[in-house]
Amino acid sequence: MTQDNYILRIENLEKSFGDKKVLRGVNLSVPPKKVFGFVGKNGAGKTTTMKLVLGLMTANAGEIFVNGEKVTYGNTKTNRFIGYLPDVPEYYSFMTPKEYLSFCGEITKMDKKEIRTRSEELLKLVGLGEEKHRIKGFSRGMKQRLGIAQALLNRPKLLICDEPTSALDPLGRKEILDILVAAKEETTILFSTHILSDVEHICDEMALLNEGKIIMQGSIAEVKSKRRRNSMEIQLERKEDSDRICRFIRGSIKTDRINIDSFCTIDKSAKCIILKDEALLPDILRYLADNSIPLIRIEKQEATLEDIFLEAIK
Repeated sequence: MTQDNYILRIENLEKSFGDKKVLRGVNLSVPPKKVFGFVGKNGAGKTTTMKLVLGLMTANAGEIFVNGEKVTYGNTKTNRFIGYLPDVPEYYSFMTPKEYLSFCGEITKMDKKEIRTRSEELLKLVGLGEEKHRIKGFSRGMKQRLGIAQALLNRPKLLICDEPTSALDPLGRKEILDILVAAKEETTILFSTHILSDVEHICDEMALLNEGKIIMQGSIAEVKSKRRRNSMEIQLERKEDSDRICRFIRGSIKTDRINIDSFCTIDKSAKCIILKDEALLPDILRYLADNSIPLIRIEKQEATLEDIFLEAIK
């Protein structure tokens, strides 16, 4: 894919607040019609990056392009391509959802007929099609859903969502994630989060921001493949057998008790062994068979984004 085909392209972006460097040469490329997860711990600079994309801040260095056009500070023309949902959206609480979307359409000079049909379509998408109550009585989840409808109103090429699920209960999170997946049919979605399970469930691609730099980027499969190895879980019938296997592993890898945690985790109460190095599995299986040690199951544990995140930031 050529550079001009990316919906969002960030090159060598730097941003400081006083003597604190928040972004240190960020490079990021977001392809079209994807759900792109922008991942990092709280305070990593995700919101700062998004505000720079929206032209709400000036960068110390670097360039940003949206749909091939350069972003400039202030009233940037590239915002006509963007829909934005902040982490805590604010509304005119005396309005109903339909009234609020109509107001937003009018101030962006949309055609009245288009406002009406588009509002009905989007309110149905976010599950507020029959909602007649005023926004002041809405829950956090309902406000987030309305915010997505507002951000999609003018058919943006890029939908930016800043921590859209962070304060929601499990049901509310699932509803928002389902909406974002459905919205991918018509736009590209960039959403920041520190909830790694959300990224794993719905994202096509992701980038990990740490200490002001992108340290990992690619499809979910590509990011997972960068982890050292998958682990194996062996569950035994008798907890006393875990001691025997522990002694066997220590002898096999010629290590001491301190370093054995680098190779496996043993939970005697659960009669469970987690192998962190799959290369040990054939020898352990042979040992189990030779010593008639009964087991319940052996299961491969694939790398999770949480594992990768913790490894990467270390």
